[in-house]
Amino acid sequence: MGPVVTVGYMLQHTAIILMRQSDQVLQERLGIGMSQFRILMMLKANPNVQQRKLAEYLGQTEASISRQTKLLSEKGLLLVRVNPKSRREHIALPTAKGLKMTEAALEILEQYHTPLFDLLSDKQRQQLVISMNTLHESICAPGNPFACDRPFDIKP
Repeated sequence: MGPVVTVGYMLQHTAIILMRQSDQVLQERLGIGMSQFRILMMLKANPNVQQRKLAEYLGQTEASISRQTKLLSEKGLLLVRVNPKSRREHIALPTAKGLKMTEAALEILEQYHTPLFDLLSDKQRQQLVISMNTLHESICAPGNPFACDRPFDIKP
């Protein structure tokens, strides 16, 4: 019998394992990892975002975002330019190739996760979506540390 854990711990553990597996799948199939995918997703929704804002939204350091955006830029997936209003700020913008890569990654992750979520009944999936939305709204309420300040549409 395993250790007794809380719901919060189990949720974090499951999220971490799912993130690692997703990272491996994306690396194997597309040559990008989850960190790069998350940056592309953010830029797809909010083009021309400053790297500092990306770091804040994604809960990563600016150095990590800078390193990942440099790799994505070298792959031709995004453009990084200096903000003309402030030479110290860098703004990232996805390329057409980057947008196609984002769509391909979404499709791959959907195919990869579908068998996992097919283990749940329709009612369980609906309850999971409702629960995740409730938790997200609370965790990301304005004023909370690391609040993402944006709603998500979760596919059941």
